[in-house]
Amino acid sequence: MANQDDSFIREVNEELRSDQVRAFWRRFGRVLIAAAVLVVLGTIGKVGYEYWRDREASAAGDKFLSALTQIREGNRDEGQKQLAALEQEGFGAYPVLARLRSASLLAEGGDAAGAVTAFSAIANDGSVPQAIRDAARLRAAYLLVDTGTYEQVAAEAEQLTNAANPMRHSAREVLGLSAYKAGDFARAKEWFEQVVNDAEAPRNLSNRAQMLLDLIAASGKAS
Repeated sequence: MANQDDSFIREVNEELRSDQVRAFWRRFGRVLIAAAVLVVLGTIGKVGYEYWRDREASAAGDKFLSALTQIREGNRDEGQKQLAALEQEGFGAYPVLARLRSASLLAEGGDAAGAVTAFSAIANDGSVPQAIRDAARLRAAYLLVDTGTYEQVAAEAEQLTNAANPMRHSAREVLGLSAYKAGDFARAKEWFEQVVNDAEAPRNLSNRAQMLLDLIAASGKAS
């Protein structure tokens, strides 16, 4: 008799649970289906976007390499055209890489003023990552050592000389070089000493700064 009672109780409990499930489904079924559809659509959209992004990045990378190959093989005009197209239509980091390479080509071709303008434009573009902006600013400063005044070099490089900037060593060097070229040996000495006294300065850069400090000391012009 006890077994029959237990069996009856189980059947009643199962029926109650079944009724509860049906009631729950009638009340929330549409919401659950809609949520499931949204999850599926979201997953499809994410996968689709990632596929599109990877495809576009791969295509832009191929075009960038093609431009570099054209330039390396002597087809400079064609390479520059491809870089210009990437600047306008490229994906991801490739437009700014194309801008940097185009600016370098101007410098290599003897158009220092055009290259400085191009590098400065990158440095002042807020949409470009800060590290690339700093690199472009430093490149402009090095070009200005030969073609501009100390004030023009300082306008580009001085803001990079703070202790937290990883490019501070090169920025101090370029300011020292510009001051040396301008005949301001006292100021040049200050910048080169900052390079030499920074324990994190690359050895080759520190050695160059020390060599110039020795030249300044031998000349007696900064005393």
